[in-house]
Amino acid sequence: MPDNKKAEIIYDYSGLLVAEDAPALERDTALLPSDLHWLVPRLEAAREQLLADANAWKAGAPVPPEKQPFDAGFFELPERLLSQDRPVVAQVAQAAQRLANAVDRVVVLGIGGSYMGARALMEACCHPFHNDLPRQRRGQRPRMYFEGNNVDSDAMRGLLDLLEAADDWGLVVISKSGGTLETAVAFRVFLQALRHACGNDQEKLRQRIVAITGQTGKLRSLVDRLGLAGNQVFDIPDGVGGRFSVFTPVGLLPAAIVGLDIAALLEGAAAMNQRFRSAQAMECPPLAYAGMSHLMELRRGATIRVLATWGKRLEAVGLWYDQLLAESLGKQGVGATPLTVVNTRDLHSRGQQHQEGRRDKLITNLYVEQCQREPLRIEQWQTDEDGLNKYAGKTVADVLAAAFTGTNQAYAADGRRTATIRLPRLDEFALGQLLQMLMIATVIEGKLIGINPYGQPGVEAYKQRMVAILQR
Repeated sequence: MPDNKKAEIIYDYSGLLVAEDAPALERDTALLPSDLHWLVPRLEAAREQLLADANAWKAGAPVPPEKQPFDAGFFELPERLLSQDRPVVAQVAQAAQRLANAVDRVVVLGIGGSYMGARALMEACCHPFHNDLPRQRRGQRPRMYFEGNNVDSDAMRGLLDLLEAADDWGLVVISKSGGTLETAVAFRVFLQALRHACGNDQEKLRQRIVAITGQTGKLRSLVDRLGLAGNQVFDIPDGVGGRFSVFTPVGLLPAAIVGLDIAALLEGAAAMNQRFRSAQAMECPPLAYAGMSHLMELRRGATIRVLATWGKRLEAVGLWYDQLLAESLGKQGVGATPLTVVNTRDLHSRGQQHQEGRRDKLITNLYVEQCQREPLRIEQWQTDEDGLNKYAGKTVADVLAAAFTGTNQAYAADGRRTATIRLPRLDEFALGQLLQMLMIATVIEGKLIGINPYGQPGVEAYKQRMVAILQR
């Protein structure tokens, strides 16, 4: 197989465009070259605004009230962590190795952006059955579980049942403020269980906990009381909101615990930043993706964004992106609705609606060009009851590729528009590019529609009401 570990990801939007003189059905469902003439200067202006915001954040310039909250610090974070803040990456790696040496199971407590990026990285880059493999097959890395992202008592008890038979587990708790009730409740419950597993040995308990939080807040006060220090506590940088925090210790520490190459993640993100700064608008993945998605909603009514992941291991990436898009742009009565599907699985559930339902969807494929391992092959059998001998010699990857091509051809024939994000392979460098691309694109689209992509006022409203009800 070719060595394309540093290959660039590609955003192919050709399926969204038709010629100006195309038949009416095609023109009514697709975009035209004249649409791009309108779009490009707006994308260039949005790019300049994002870069100006990043520079203002770096310089510590005053932020006007209309721009609050202002979390532009996410953009240059990969470059900073690869240069002047490189010691932070080393500290994260050391903390991950220490925990991996001490325990065989790690529970990550967090909700929303405090866990979704880490889960996406683990599912995309680790062995698909990482937690079920013996430790040697896991590269001597711990199993990893995610909790504190819901308040389901039976689910929490189920995880505690799994842990109670062993004393070889630890906790990573992630919350910027410590005030998010779901994570705070889970931490109290799991902290008590871990204390019992450690035989009330306070030093042993401390060695099995890592906290990632803000410099002030309830969680910071609690970990101070527990005596956590050094690389047992990591700061979430100012100017980086939760759903933009995957390249802080929030995402990097869990990734390092399960053995991922966090430097390659950051290098991929930095490579995407470089393309964002220098590429022509329609050749720049985050700009072109934001622009084409915006135009399909604005001019063709595509208010539902379907991210069609071709392979099970990318589903958590889609769920991470659902939160990113929904919380960032779903405000003031606007914002597309994100939906993640896994193909070919969901072609047998949602495929009918996408093929013949309302024309309110933009389908963006997320497709990996190369398997990590040698693809499984269909063998020739002496008997042919299942009728597969005609495919003998084909691989399972060939079947997926045929489904991908056939599905997009069928959609195009009926004026159902698709674009494709192509990953050369599923590894840390590619994931770094992809996640940074989607974060940049979300901010760019916010600028196109006049929405501050940071903050989540609607979520805060539910939190306030939940707390009020519990205090009655």
